[in-house]
Amino acid sequence: MNKITHNSLTLKPECDGRTVFFSKKAAFTVMRIFLLALFLAAALLPLYWIIVTSLKGGREIYTYPIRYWPKSLTFENYAYLFKISNFKVYFRNSVLVSLLASLGALLISMLSGYALSRFRAKRTRISFLLAMYFTQIIPTYMIMTPLYTFLAKLGLSDNLLTLMVIYTGMMVAFSTIMGSSFFALVPVSVEEAALIDGCNRIQALFQIVVPLVLPGLAAIFSFSFVNTWNELFLAVMLMNSDQNMTVPVALNSFISKAGVSWGVLSAGIVVSLLPTLIVFAVAQKYIVIGLTEGAVKG
Repeated sequence: MNKITHNSLTLKPECDGRTVFFSKKAAFTVMRIFLLALFLAAALLPLYWIIVTSLKGGREIYTYPIRYWPKSLTFENYAYLFKISNFKVYFRNSVLVSLLASLGALLISMLSGYALSRFRAKRTRISFLLAMYFTQIIPTYMIMTPLYTFLAKLGLSDNLLTLMVIYTGMMVAFSTIMGSSFFALVPVSVEEAALIDGCNRIQALFQIVVPLVLPGLAAIFSFSFVNTWNELFLAVMLMNSDQNMTVPVALNSFISKAGVSWGVLSAGIVVSLLPTLIVFAVAQKYIVIGLTEGAVKG
């Protein structure tokens, strides 16, 4: 009897300890879910408010108390955006510039990243990487004035092709850093086997190596596209004519000394989000795989 009592007394603290452990774990889980929900709400609230504002009429935007949902949905802001303003041209310019600049940066960084990953001299590779990292810490504002002066003297300002070339150059350095980490994951023996089978170096690169790093290339393209699509300062400085404006410049023009066209501005922001959402929706799987694999080696 004493033995049973002794066993029951010794088991009780163990049960209490487990109860405390599970209660702490449950409290931690609840707290984590609460914080994630709070973060999600804080992230989605601005997007929700922009969409709601784009669907309100001019008077309803300024009504008090604030209405968190339009009393009557209207698409007049979107109609103004595409019928009265020249937003279709701005949108086309942004798509053209961002797409071609991203593809150009992808092609250049693919070749340079491959070459960098195959350097046998480790010091040389590190030196190139440090040089490219250094270009990323130079503020854009430092080069804006000399760049504009240089392009204006050559008659190359207010030119979409010039903007494409500049954007391509801006994206190449970091894209090369990313690309070198992806290509470094591919064993050299794979290329050597292709060379033995009769491929030359270019064929081995595009037929054997590139298909193995497609997720990484998708991540590079997405990074370049989003950055060039959202770039404002250089576009404002270089693009002077209405027919050459990009979407960020057009959105900035809705803010003037006379006031802010909140409805039209919100509609423009909603429309401008669509290309980046499409890019991430299509390449999401490859972006996650590419960034994860690149992080292992890089």
